[in-house]
Amino acid sequence: MLDVRGLRKVYEGSGRHVEAVRDLTFTVEAGELVCLVGPSGCGKTTLLKCVGGLLEPTAGEVFLAGRKVDGPPPGTAFVFQEYGRSLFPWMRVGQNVELPLKQKGFDRARRRALVADALASVGLADAAGAYPWQLSGGMQQRVAIARALAYEPEVLLMDEPFAAVDAQTRADLEDLVRRLWRERGITVLFVTHDIDEAVYLGERVLVLSASPTVVQEQLKVDLPPERDQLSTRAAPRFTELRTHVYERIRAAKRGGATVRKDTPPPH
Repeated sequence: MLDVRGLRKVYEGSGRHVEAVRDLTFTVEAGELVCLVGPSGCGKTTLLKCVGGLLEPTAGEVFLAGRKVDGPPPGTAFVFQEYGRSLFPWMRVGQNVELPLKQKGFDRARRRALVADALASVGLADAAGAYPWQLSGGMQQRVAIARALAYEPEVLLMDEPFAAVDAQTRADLEDLVRRLWRERGITVLFVTHDIDEAVYLGERVLVLSASPTVVQEQLKVDLPPERDQLSTRAAPRFTELRTHVYERIRAAKRGGATVRKDTPPPH
């Protein structure tokens, strides 16, 4: 579904030359949930914006379902970290969710049906008439997720979407993403700085190096498909996987050698 080939991004201006991303190559299969994790400042958000057509790469190419990405593709939806800035406070929740659907040319009945379905899917069926500022942070992020779902995307790009909420809300939202991904079969590329979150959510974890960024490792997460916050995180295999990822990131911070692997660490 996603094919990233030799992606490179350099920021230039005001006498500065910053290579944020260097030679990133990876694929994401249709219906797969892949997490990206790496050291702070390694270019994860830059990568996601290039994948979603919001930034033009300096070199390399991105393909979505075989089509080259040269701008925001119609089959892609974003969920950002700063939910407070992505929702319009003067619009009610239902209007916020409906807004992207107007460009699709759907009639009013179709838009309302999609909005109602999306809000029900994230547990906010009764919140359509509220304003975002009347909701908690976690509920506002659910609205942002509902807006993305209502758009019926092929690919959902999520940029550290739970970093600004408390730990309990974060756990609930992680389970929400896993459930929606399994129910709807959407391809998800999820950027996070939280190692435990990456291992808990992903079917694969792409471990990025320090900036300028390359793919250091591709890790298959061989945990059961049915996961929950208590038993999954208490499982010895979860501990092995998160320890392995942590060691790789720590090595990257020290400037350790880049290694690409496609197999899980040994038991």
